[in-house]
Amino acid sequence: MLLPIGDDNRDRTITPFVNYLLIALNIFVFIYWQQWGKDLPVTFGYATVPAEILSGSDIVTHNKILTDPYSGQEFQLPGLQRSPFPVFLTLITSMFLHGGLAHLLGNMLFLWIFGDNIENALGHFKYLMFYLVCGILASLSHVFSTLILGQNLLIPSLGASGAISAVLGGYMLLFPTRGVHVWLFFFFVVTIPSFVVVGMWFVFQVMNGLGTLGGEEAGGVAYAAHIGGFVFGLLLVKRFIKRVRSRRAWWNA
Repeated sequence: MLLPIGDDNRDRTITPFVNYLLIALNIFVFIYWQQWGKDLPVTFGYATVPAEILSGSDIVTHNKILTDPYSGQEFQLPGLQRSPFPVFLTLITSMFLHGGLAHLLGNMLFLWIFGDNIENALGHFKYLMFYLVCGILASLSHVFSTLILGQNLLIPSLGASGAISAVLGGYMLLFPTRGVHVWLFFFFVVTIPSFVVVGMWFVFQVMNGLGTLGGEEAGGVAYAAHIGGFVFGLLLVKRFIKRVRSRRAWWNA
């Protein structure tokens, strides 16, 4: 069990206020807007629904009564809610929603550790664009994998995981040997190169993603968004850096 708790930030030259803002916004949305995850109509109204993205139209469904196969307990699952704006904007709003406190804390921990280094490399504005663009592409990866694999197109997807996966992909490419401090088996703190830590995380996503083939997303986790976000992060991060460098070169000329 490897749990990242920090990394080497000695070369950071800027204050990553965009990363701080993203973390604060995610926390604010979960506490105030989602009411600690209890306001399910808000959650289901602003999440990304593959069928809505593919059709371009809003879908409203009735509540369902489901039975837990293990406990036999019945609970009500709210239906899809009407969105107050074009459904394509849910590709952005869903990035700031979370299914529970553990979901939020896990995502924010990874964003806190790895996001500041990417912001330092790209600059504030380019980092924000990188985060949002890759988050949208990660959600689209989930949408189209759901269609191709014949999974339920009405199950909503939410969370910052896709965008954060892109941050991890960019981090591993830019800082492959940087030391990441991890909590090993909850007893020891060791420092491991980032390509090992992030690489193991990616392998885990792929293995779990393969386990969803032919069925629903395992445990409600959109692994295709994680994998897609990571790949797009790898592919795009240096494009953003080149633009930053070219602009600085022009400015200094």
